[in-house]
Amino acid sequence: MPSAAPHPTTGPSAGATLAEKHARLRAILGGYRSALVCFSGGVDSTLLLRVAHDVLGDRCLGLTTVSVTMAVSERQAAVDLAKLIGASLEVVESKELERPGFAENPTNRCYHCKAELLEIAGPRAAALGLAEVLLGTNLDDLGDHRPGLAAADERGARHPLVDAGLSKAEVRALSRELGLPTWDKPQLACLSSRFPYGTEITPERLRRVDAFEDGLRALGFRQLRVRYHGEVARLEIDLAELSHALEEGIRPAIVALGRTQGFTFVALDLAGFSSGSLNQLIALRPR
Repeated sequence: MPSAAPHPTTGPSAGATLAEKHARLRAILGGYRSALVCFSGGVDSTLLLRVAHDVLGDRCLGLTTVSVTMAVSERQAAVDLAKLIGASLEVVESKELERPGFAENPTNRCYHCKAELLEIAGPRAAALGLAEVLLGTNLDDLGDHRPGLAAADERGARHPLVDAGLSKAEVRALSRELGLPTWDKPQLACLSSRFPYGTEITPERLRRVDAFEDGLRALGFRQLRVRYHGEVARLEIDLAELSHALEEGIRPAIVALGRTQGFTFVALDLAGFSSGSLNQLIALRPR
């Protein structure tokens, strides 16, 4: 796989309209002979697969890797979305939890996760004669603590949404224009992100968090995280939905859900939902 280009923060797309960025994305994808899209079924990778399929047709393949770190509900959702788009999709098992160092949950855990993904995707692309491996990274992903980007760049993956200058909000807006049902899909993340760094990740703990989150969605919550703190489950819920958590009948149902999954205490975080909130702890650690 060729080396990936540096991530631009300015360039021809800076200040461009959404239509111009869409055209830019199509041009970038059109410059590839063929491509394998790493497809999770989230907002970003769904837009990327859709536009890549539009441009490359059968020279584009989606690849979804499934493991215990992926929410069970998202596995079938990815298959259904690829079918809606009309793109071919391969589903392959990944085993990042077995990689040395991953289960210990170090601060560079996402490096190991992305390395596992690309060490599956790269050889598969080569075997199929596909020229590029593409990731659904957007401009906003270039901030915060993102060790997975280093793993991606080391393995030559491409970031067409970044190269086209698309932010998360623009990815959603373009997805809506293209009629993709994911345009307002809540933010997703690997279930491993529910554990503070240094807390061991196990299949049993992942299952408990996943089941708790599924139960909360059944109660009507959309954007949420169940953060694992031993006997305590700390719930991050979108601020607009916090009052729903305290409604008669809902609050005791949440507590019962948590205890069913083995948590002694269920705490509601008054700060609300925050993607990557556990990254704040990195700066607080002694050096």
